[in-house]
Amino acid sequence: MRILLAGSTGVVGRRLGPLLTARGHEVVGLARNGPVAVDVLDREAVAAAVRDARPDVVMHQLTSLSTGDFAANSRLRREGTRNLVDAALAVGVRRIVAQSIAWAYEPGAEPATEQTPLDLGAAGQRQTSVAGVAALESAVREAPEWVVLRYGTLYGADTWYARDGLMAQFAGAGKLPADGDVSSLLHIDDAAAAAVAALEWPTGAVNVCDDKPAPASRWVPAFCAAVGVPAPAVTENERHGWARGASNHHAREHLGWIPEHPSWQAGFATL
Repeated sequence: MRILLAGSTGVVGRRLGPLLTARGHEVVGLARNGPVAVDVLDREAVAAAVRDARPDVVMHQLTSLSTGDFAANSRLRREGTRNLVDAALAVGVRRIVAQSIAWAYEPGAEPATEQTPLDLGAAGQRQTSVAGVAALESAVREAPEWVVLRYGTLYGADTWYARDGLMAQFAGAGKLPADGDVSSLLHIDDAAAAAVAALEWPTGAVNVCDDKPAPASRWVPAFCAAVGVPAPAVTENERHGWARGASNHHAREHLGWIPEHPSWQAGFATL
């Protein structure tokens, strides 16, 4: 297949391009500073790039997180995705695979499944992030075939959760809390592998995360040990209702996706 990889220079995209090529796919890399250099907020430029590429599939792995600007990332999800989807549909693309997140679900007691509604009533900065996710997923669902990859918190080389990553710096400064908030984590290599597998998955949203949702009181000290910084004091205060983690049961049992790093305990050993 001919695949337009939007976000080809990002942390997932850099891994995904070679994986796709190794499987015989023709990859056209699109990014602000990529082989096809396009700002996805420039609607006309995106339309021209997609028209020239004539892809069979669009793979959306775009983010804007290098500076930690969540508002900019939300804008990219809203406007950039809209531009990309419209351009894809205009040239007859049938399948779109897009990156989303597994922590935009509404509050609850158990790890969220794909049937759990998004937290559209969130407030503050979280509302900005969830609204961006909702807009992204709504646009992608307009394609005849689509897969939304709701990734867990990414860790591994080049991510925020790496030995030299932003969160390691925060942890070293005592700014990474070890509290009751539950997360589902995902090794970056497993994120890329799932995107390749999604080329054959049926239409739908999929939680792509490891098997072990855990409170920060457990995984943050382990992360700190792995990256060589002092662990913070553990606090067992109540978690935010939305910080519930996510279940990968659907991916494992119905799609046959098995993460190479099934737990953050094993995955942190690679850091």
